[in-house]
Amino acid sequence: MAENATGSYKAAFAQVQEMIQARQFEPALSQIKAILEVFPKDAKVNFLKASVFRNLGRHTEALALLLKLSKATDGGGLVHQELGFTYFALQRIDQAVAALRKAVEINPKLTSTWQLLGELLYQEDNEEAAENAFLNQITYSHRHPGILKAVSLVNQERYGMAEGICKDYLQRYPDDVTVLRLLAEIGIKLGIRHDPELLLEHCLKLAPDYHLARNTYANALSKAQKYDQALQEINHLEKVDPENLSHRVLAASVQVMIGDYEAAAERYADLVKRVPNYAQLHTSYGHALKTLGRRSQAITAYRKAIKVRAELGEAYWSLANLKTFEFEPTDIQQMRAVIAEANYSLRDFIHLCFALGKALEDNHQFDESFEYYAKGNEAKNKQEQYLSDDTRSETKALITTCSSKLFSDKKGFGLQAADPIFIVGLPRSGSTLLEQILASHSQVDGTSELREMISIARRLGGKRNRDDVSQYPGILWQLSEQQCHELGGEYLERTRIQRQNAPFFIDKMPNNFQHVGLINLLLPNAKIIDARRHPMATCFSGFKQLFAAGQPFTYSQPDLARYYSDYARLMDHWDRVLPGRVLRVNYENIVANTQYEVRRLLDYCKLPFEGACLAFHNTQRPIRTASSEQVRQPIYTQGLDQWRNFSHHLGPLETELGGLINQYEQQIDGPYQANPNI
Repeated sequence: MAENATGSYKAAFAQVQEMIQARQFEPALSQIKAILEVFPKDAKVNFLKASVFRNLGRHTEALALLLKLSKATDGGGLVHQELGFTYFALQRIDQAVAALRKAVEINPKLTSTWQLLGELLYQEDNEEAAENAFLNQITYSHRHPGILKAVSLVNQERYGMAEGICKDYLQRYPDDVTVLRLLAEIGIKLGIRHDPELLLEHCLKLAPDYHLARNTYANALSKAQKYDQALQEINHLEKVDPENLSHRVLAASVQVMIGDYEAAAERYADLVKRVPNYAQLHTSYGHALKTLGRRSQAITAYRKAIKVRAELGEAYWSLANLKTFEFEPTDIQQMRAVIAEANYSLRDFIHLCFALGKALEDNHQFDESFEYYAKGNEAKNKQEQYLSDDTRSETKALITTCSSKLFSDKKGFGLQAADPIFIVGLPRSGSTLLEQILASHSQVDGTSELREMISIARRLGGKRNRDDVSQYPGILWQLSEQQCHELGGEYLERTRIQRQNAPFFIDKMPNNFQHVGLINLLLPNAKIIDARRHPMATCFSGFKQLFAAGQPFTYSQPDLARYYSDYARLMDHWDRVLPGRVLRVNYENIVANTQYEVRRLLDYCKLPFEGACLAFHNTQRPIRTASSEQVRQPIYTQGLDQWRNFSHHLGPLETELGGLINQYEQQIDGPYQANPNI
């Protein structure tokens, strides 16, 4: 090589590339060593050496070399891609994600990087970012202009148009598994039943080793409540691709969906032993432990997550979200330091702001606490892009459509079963307390915030693109007696997996207040309870809560106030057109006179009194919501007026809510004046 260095170099380099493509890694390494004897600092050859090290399982050597290359060459896209692959091989997932993000930032055309990044983001329950990664993978790997257009339309939430393009394309190219999977994902977004599953089944017949499609299939099955089938597909993935962490994580998430938290916790416990340097796993483990009421173990898991990745905002927020946890001064210092360093994602920043706001509130530093709550809400609000006018229009449509005549004309429609007890209202209004009281009764199963009624409403709406006009609620007039009966049966069937053996069960999805009319048509004997709390307390509690999903109206004071106003107006409407159908329970009244309110609640549900309902804090059951630790304690009064510590910051709320505040305060004063000893 020394006699004709340049010519020998080119030939030798080309030969190395051919060997790597043929997966002849040992001979390739020998050739690389020969080249490096003459050109020891050649970045390209050293990069190939690192890649060969990784493929030979010599991950530590690969990593050391890649870190040198990233510093010496400012790290091109391929170097960061290889770094990401190597970190992944070492199961250092957080660092893998960071490296892969950097790689596509430098060079967005790295399709294999997008794929692995998507898989890892799915593991982190960051579904939106994961799907964005997969869409980018299609964008940079697919050359057909129609499919590129379809991807663009999906990004714009114009799913119906994207669906049409994909269907036309598949008529000509029916075996394109990438587009089959994309069409299935669009179907899932549109809430279409069965079709996504069939598409993915066909996709897997064509490409049985297309693991991403099988992962999507398992997700689709779980969303359709076909959990046994979903777990079968995951088991298959674990057998054929045992090194892929995402399959085991998906299995744990499915176990969470079906309420099998013990099994999920066991799986997470095993995973954190296998992959101790993956912060998100510790966080997910903490969530399962928290739901089971294992508070101290949950705290340990969250703290381990922070130890692994100091900037993981979700772990700090998870500690704050225990509500009964108080941060140490060192924790506050650490959060301040992380924010000051600015070495975080937007997601981390939002979580950190809410966590620090809670920490400072507990420390009675109310003004600074509000600063961080405001920063977190501002960032989250920009991300959500919630439009309060849409909610106002939806409320108006419900009031106009759901008249007394609608319900009188369709009296007797629906499934006559009395199993469900719906608790509706706004988040942070005391609904978890009501659920815990009722779930302490021997005849009632506590479940969680079930999405089935919202899913039915969305399907009735028929929207296929973001800008389409929904057919819901107008379509309620068109529902036949048979359709109402079938939809009621569908709701019960789809929620069955969440139940135990009790004759009644609770659906605590707060947003179902919008669907009281639909519930009445489908399940006329179901009980509906409206959980109310002081408007200022409810709205401010929502403002300082970072929700895992949904509730986009909570990140702005004006939006919160308008949403509360729309909610109150709609509930008044239900009271007018369905008199006596909904029981209103005020949180303050429960605190002031627990026994009376508990008896009133049980009487409405036609349940005999049981003392366990008064000792609800002793009931052992999984609780998924933010109030899980609070309702495991006896009723206390400290939280009633916490909002007053921030009152001088809450002018927009107070102004917008106006007369609703006075109206509510009169309601909670009234019930006990006549008989204060009840």
